[in-house]
Amino acid sequence: MILLAILAMTALVFASRYLFLSPTLPVRLGARSRRLLGYAMPAVLTALWGPIVFVPEGELAISPASPYLLGALCAALLAWRTRHVLLATLASLSLFLLLRVAL
Repeated sequence: MILLAILAMTALVFASRYLFLSPTLPVRLGARSRRLLGYAMPAVLTALWGPIVFVPEGELAISPASPYLLGALCAALLAWRTRHVLLATLASLSLFLLLRVAL
């Protein structure tokens, strides 16, 4: 059942992306729709990382010693300063793992 749900979601996402990204199809979005869809990616990413960082064990955990919070801050600062996503990802993941082992 889970595999069927994953395949159905995959087909739905692919079809919706293909309709708007294929240059051969005559479907075009207006400027207002494109501007509105520009907010979708940050909203989805925030919905993904917010609970992981702030509620890692099922309860609110905002502490200076939280490896989740420190790893997220490291990733945000490195991505902002260097504009190198892979470096930010690897460094923050390394910091997170180091803190998880140490704490």
